[in-house]
Amino acid sequence: MLSLDMSVFCQDTLTNEAVASCFAHGRDQTYLQWMLNAWGWTVSVALAALLLALVVGSIIGTLRTLPDSPWLVRFGNAWVELFRNIPLLVQVFIWYFVLPKMIPAMRDLPPLVLVVCALGFFTSARIAEQLRSGIQALPRGQRYAGMAVGFTTFQYYRFVLLPMAYRIIMPPLTSESMNIFKNSSVAFAVSIPELTQFYLQAGEETSAQIPIYIGVVILYVISAMLINRIMTFIERRIRVPGFVAAGGTGGH
Repeated sequence: MLSLDMSVFCQDTLTNEAVASCFAHGRDQTYLQWMLNAWGWTVSVALAALLLALVVGSIIGTLRTLPDSPWLVRFGNAWVELFRNIPLLVQVFIWYFVLPKMIPAMRDLPPLVLVVCALGFFTSARIAEQLRSGIQALPRGQRYAGMAVGFTTFQYYRFVLLPMAYRIIMPPLTSESMNIFKNSSVAFAVSIPELTQFYLQAGEETSAQIPIYIGVVILYVISAMLINRIMTFIERRIRVPGFVAAGGTGGH
């Protein structure tokens, strides 16, 4: 019979004996402390990868819309097709096993950095596609208006197109931000001590897979809900009143 005894979280990880407090102060930690530490690793991987994805995705998405730079457009398109069409787990293995053998300087990089790069570049392709769509959803008159007042290409992207495009794509960015927390579970494949790795190890040690699984799922749900609330708040604060993204026009 499956046991749902959640007291497993108050057991010592070394002896599997119950302790008086789930937050032990001795040399050894409880399974609850181990799980919270693993949650910290999950959050670290996800936030670092999200930051990388936003920076790289914004650059690539912008390159794909430059009107007079066909080679940069082709480069951006190739980036998106490459990283979007290779499975994420395969990309993690490439970064962890293949690239360090080809590039000696990468051999000393910690696994955390390699996983962040794999997850960040994978997500950057999706953000680049969303940003391209956001920019192209804007009326062409905005681009011409920026050129008419003497803006350079860099200036009208920075001051006109990108601020509006980011407002349009906030809903899909919210989804990507939530997905990156869930996708961070691939880090277990290279022994990053995040939540999925904790579940596999703790479940095997305690034979209490169901309580451990429930605890891990709860933390994933909490992470997704928090990022959803934060992104929804940002979306409400910066959205353009009356703008209809699908039609590319605004009204009052």
